[in-house]
Amino acid sequence: MACVPAAAYAEKADRDKPFNIEADSLVHDELKQISVFKGRAVLTKGSMQMRGDRIEIRQDPDGYQFGLILPEPNKRSFFRQKREGVDEFIEGEALRIDYDGRADQVILNDQAEVRRYRGAVLADQWAGKRIVYNNLSELFTIDGQKAGETGKPTGGRVRATLAPRSTTTDNK
Repeated sequence: MACVPAAAYAEKADRDKPFNIEADSLVHDELKQISVFKGRAVLTKGSMQMRGDRIEIRQDPDGYQFGLILPEPNKRSFFRQKREGVDEFIEGEALRIDYDGRADQVILNDQAEVRRYRGAVLADQWAGKRIVYNNLSELFTIDGQKAGETGKPTGGRVRATLAPRSTTTDNK
């Protein structure tokens, strides 16, 4: 397991924004507080954007929202969010993306990959079985372990490419 400190928080204003979702269809269960969007679903919440074939949103009794994003067959779900106070974006892809509004984190599972862009330039890249992007703690937690049939780790690896910060770019 690897922990990588992030340089800045995600956009603080995003936390108080509503979910806006577009899709081909919607089934909403008012009693259970669950909405299921299907077909080219796109979720935005401030600068955060998530895309997949299916997006499930639920709200707990305290008003916190939780999301599940699943991709089309043979594709990965997508996540992107602007970083607070800097010209940086974090984006990622995985076979399953979970959003936890209470903990303010995004969890990417299976074939997970996260990239940090400084402006339009790819700076850093991480890959693993599971990546937790926590907006509050400024940490990425990356687990490369692949579980075998017995549920025990089989020796998967975390992969990272970390670009050096340019002093001329940092001073702009």
